[in-house]
Amino acid sequence: QVQVVESGGGLVQPGGSLRLTCAASGSAFSDYAMGWYRQAPGKQRELVASITQRGMTYYVDSVKGRFTISRDNAKNTGYLQMNSLKPEDTAVYYCHLIGNSWGQGTQVTVSS
Repeated sequence: QVQVVESGGGLVQPGGSLRLTCAASGSAFSDYAMGWYRQAPGKQRELVASITQRGMTYYVDSVKGRFTISRDNAKNTGYLQMNSLKPEDTAVYYCHLIGNSWGQGTQVTVSS
């Protein structure tokens, strides 16, 4: 089981930016596709973006053009760059190695 830990969340004003980091233990990170999910209060967890082992990406429509998912397999680390943040982006964000582990989540709050 590969362990993952998210970081980089926080409070940001609308229009601001944050970069989330997903740090994985072990050397198996590159074997897995990775997804960033989010869960807002009272809502179901949803997939925000994903990236395959070879770097093919997917984004949910609501974040296209604002968020960028990436990975550095040499560093066993994944990222989610979030720009032009909106209040509706407020949620707990989770990193998931698809078919393997979940992180504990990091809170993102977009508010003035």
